[in-house]
Amino acid sequence: MKIDAEVEQRLNRVVPIVRVLSDILASQVAAGEVVERPASVVKELVENSLDAGAKSVLVDIERGGTGLIRVTDDGCGMVKEDALLSLERHATSKLRTSEDLAKVLTLGFRGEAVPSIASVAKFRMSTRREEDVSGTEIFVDGGKLRDVRDAGGAPGTVIEARNLFFNMPARRKFMRAETTEAAHVEQQIRLHALAAPGVRFRFRKDDRVVFDLPGVARTVDRVRQLLGNDLGAELVEMPERMGPGMSVMGFILPAKHARKGRRHQFVFLNGRPIEDAAVSKGLAEGFRGNLQEGLHPAAWLWLELEPELVDVNVHPAKREVRFHRPYDIRDLISQAVVDCLRPAPVEPRQATPVEVARTVGEAVVATRPMFHQIQAELAVDVPEREDLPKRKGPGFRLIGMLQERYVIFESEDGLVLFDPRAAKERIVFEQLTKGRNEGLETQNLLVPVLMELDPRELDLLLREKMALMDAGVEVEEFGGNTLQVRSLPACLPLEDCSGYLDEVFSEMIHGPASVGKFAFDRLARILANKASLRLRPRISEAEALLEELFHCDLPYCAADGRPTLSEYSRKDIDRRFGVGRG
Repeated sequence: MKIDAEVEQRLNRVVPIVRVLSDILASQVAAGEVVERPASVVKELVENSLDAGAKSVLVDIERGGTGLIRVTDDGCGMVKEDALLSLERHATSKLRTSEDLAKVLTLGFRGEAVPSIASVAKFRMSTRREEDVSGTEIFVDGGKLRDVRDAGGAPGTVIEARNLFFNMPARRKFMRAETTEAAHVEQQIRLHALAAPGVRFRFRKDDRVVFDLPGVARTVDRVRQLLGNDLGAELVEMPERMGPGMSVMGFILPAKHARKGRRHQFVFLNGRPIEDAAVSKGLAEGFRGNLQEGLHPAAWLWLELEPELVDVNVHPAKREVRFHRPYDIRDLISQAVVDCLRPAPVEPRQATPVEVARTVGEAVVATRPMFHQIQAELAVDVPEREDLPKRKGPGFRLIGMLQERYVIFESEDGLVLFDPRAAKERIVFEQLTKGRNEGLETQNLLVPVLMELDPRELDLLLREKMALMDAGVEVEEFGGNTLQVRSLPACLPLEDCSGYLDEVFSEMIHGPASVGKFAFDRLARILANKASLRLRPRISEAEALLEELFHCDLPYCAADGRPTLSEYSRKDIDRRFGVGRG
């Protein structure tokens, strides 16, 4: 039989030999799934501490976690045999049979975390049970066991991972800046602190205490510890709501605190921090009608499900889960939010005759000047005073307002709708851009604004402080996760600076950015846009605002391109009403 040349060449090719991976290499492969960055190590070790019944957890890091990660707990500890077994792959105390996987109640259960960490770091474990006289200390370098010995120490477990990824230079290359990695670690610890409010959590970075959160009896106290006093006072409690095999409780902030990102959405399932689309949709549906499109509410939710209703074994790092009845979860959360936002009924009270008379009298007195003011504002035949400076505006005639939002003018050709907010955005934007070239005037805040931020956001804003300074926003680190804002551009309003800055920073960090998050033009647009949204259109200010708009280089559009004025010609209006037809 004649063999085709191509087939013969294929048959003669050397075939690779299938081999079983060594334990060290297998652990390093597993580490690629479990240990993505220092925060991943902290997550796995803290979860083990909580599963061990710890009431106090201390996390130390150096150089963003790449130099050192140390997790110290006061949990149950281990005997020598169990400590050694914990370094074996797939060794766990939390599963016995395959049926156990369908009802996982612990945070860690895969048995991969400790050996994976030990395979990519200089590893040390020290552990002792309370009833034992001495404990055990184990040293591992890159997956190779170096030493096992008896040791003293307090009851509990201490695990150190030094020089993370020292034997995997390719992985180490992908580490971010130390401040960024440290911010991710801090965020991870905060998640665990919310998930386990009764546990004391301490975090030290390069020998400096970042926070020390004592255990609390009430979940709301933990949320307030992390949220700060100002926002903590606005928390709305969501009473526990029950469903078939499930329940939800938690806290939300009013719709005015909704933001583009989901940075203020924290969800815990049976004590485990998770991310899930069904939960986010349930929150959005509960707030329906109260939020602008694209914004997400701030919420802290604790879900309790029967273990059979959820699969937690769908992601190596256990961030994602699979609900067996996701629509039930969504509806449960949605209805809980609706109930939470529904105003409490107020019992009507019959007013006394004296109160009625007083109210009517006050209303009459208060209405008189208001009536005369409205008459003056709506007058259309008042001659222009000759001593006033010549206006630069287009000479429109003021007619009135539409639903307290748009101003109606009459032009020579027809009808004009004027958007005061779009106009304000254009005015502020040009003041900022011109000020950059001519010297931007800033105003020091009498009392600097202090803002509690996500550690990752704080790190980003501090790294971009010079870009913010170019736009007239001076920021400094205040301590912990607090940012201090010392000055703003002089053209911006000063009322409610904290709320304004929160919206600005949220848009900078989480909004779309095609030319860089902190490019000057983008910063100026955001500053102008958020300032314009706080403007309350008033008919008495419309003409002055219109005149100021026409001093701008581009008066007919806002900074983002939407129109400031829309004109409807008399011809178009006649056509719409059929004027002039047969």
